[in-house]
Amino acid sequence: MRALNWHLVNSEKVEAWPARLLRARANADARALAGAEWALRRKRDGRFLAALEGPRLTALVPRLHHEPGLADALQALDAMHERAGAGFDLPLDGLRERLHTLGLDESYGEQVGLPLVAEPARLEFAGFDRYRRPLWLLDPAARAWRRMQAAAHDDDIRLEAISGYRSHDYQLGIFERKLARGLTVEQILAVNAAPGYSEHHGGCAMDIGTPGEPPAEESFEATPAFAWLHRRAGDFGFRMSYPRGNPHGIVYEPWHWRWFEAS
Repeated sequence: MRALNWHLVNSEKVEAWPARLLRARANADARALAGAEWALRRKRDGRFLAALEGPRLTALVPRLHHEPGLADALQALDAMHERAGAGFDLPLDGLRERLHTLGLDESYGEQVGLPLVAEPARLEFAGFDRYRRPLWLLDPAARAWRRMQAAAHDDDIRLEAISGYRSHDYQLGIFERKLARGLTVEQILAVNAAPGYSEHHGGCAMDIGTPGEPPAEESFEATPAFAWLHRRAGDFGFRMSYPRGNPHGIVYEPWHWRWFEAS
């Protein structure tokens, strides 16, 4: 399958997407994005902030220039053009500070046996997921996924991506919304990993499904798609992260696979 030279350029609060991947709902946004190269997106809530074509920045929200993280995102785009933007991660300092506001620190990771996971500065477009959302992964993981999906198709097996990369801000937003509904941090941790500790943050992990099967359910293990993955995923560098009895205390997730390297 031919790779596309589309990528996500990352910064702490704002990320840049190729504008041609987007279908804006508002007419004004659609007109702005139609002629743009990049769309700037707020990571916390997914709101598109601006369209960028060369040096011209078209605001899609009021008071754009007061938007936290805007300057960092523009600087990240400049750096991407200078050094291709690949091969390094964003710093974790900001995440640590925000974990402290939730009453958490790295002792959480020690308890569950998981490291903090940095976000990559650049991710590659790996196709679309089940819901027609762009799927973002690190470049080698994206190439491995496309090869594995094509090989499964040759064997009459349909593999669908359910999700790939997720930002720290996305996970923090989940916590904030649940806290606003009156849940405690302890209650949220019973069903959601602390921000910064998900393999999805690093761009190498995916949730995988197959048509007709609900997403992220244990019943996936009874499908021909899972049987194929069990036999062949290692050939493409993927392993199931959370089998039964895993040392992290995470529930069995037959749908969650991470790329390490080709075996």
